[in-house]
Amino acid sequence: MPRIAVERSPVSDQVFRILMEGILSGRYPPGELLPTQRHLAAELEVNMTSVREAVKRLEQLRLVESRQGEGMRVRDWRDCGLDVLVHLVVGPSGLDPRTLRAVLEARRLMLTEAAGLAAGRRSHEQADLLVELADRVASAGTLEEAQLLDFAFFAELVQAAGNVVFVLITNSIRDLYLQNAHAFAPLLDDRASLVHHYRRAALAVRAGDAARAAGAVRRLAEAQERRLLKTLS
Repeated sequence: MPRIAVERSPVSDQVFRILMEGILSGRYPPGELLPTQRHLAAELEVNMTSVREAVKRLEQLRLVESRQGEGMRVRDWRDCGLDVLVHLVVGPSGLDPRTLRAVLEARRLMLTEAAGLAAGRRSHEQADLLVELADRVASAGTLEEAQLLDFAFFAELVQAAGNVVFVLITNSIRDLYLQNAHAFAPLLDDRASLVHHYRRAALAVRAGDAARAAGAVRRLAEAQERRLLKTLS
């Protein structure tokens, strides 16, 4: 492992990111033992407490596991949960195009299905809120405001769908989206050409028209997908 000096606090976060990158990049392949904590502390020029905290976070994510008398063995990240997604999509060099395409595809499929379900399950209050959020996206004064409203719109759509798995997936994606808002800004580029999709989807959900709601959301997600991927090509 190359010698890397940790420069900023909290130090444990820096150590965590270095080790996470090593696992996800294959520098530490599945089944391999991590270097001892003492070795890592010396290599990274940090104290043992910072290394312990970083390794504990890796263990919580199920990226490593402790085996009696062996130390910490690396697990295959593909066996982990959605918590690892943030670290896969956004790496040291920014957004990873391959992983991002998979995330956007899953997002489009989930939101399209959620829209159809929401049309049949939404409450009156949820339907009215979706229309309100659609109008607020159209009138947002800044890109940052539009991004927050975009996420709020889709989060409410998923809530209205009444599927707890969709809700939990959305919750997992929230941190990825909001903590890296600048990277996802192209989703809302030229939003004047997108706003009618929000309103059509919201009105279709309120009218109970599942096919029309799903179609409007699919077209919106596809348009956003094209914009973001274009910036990475």
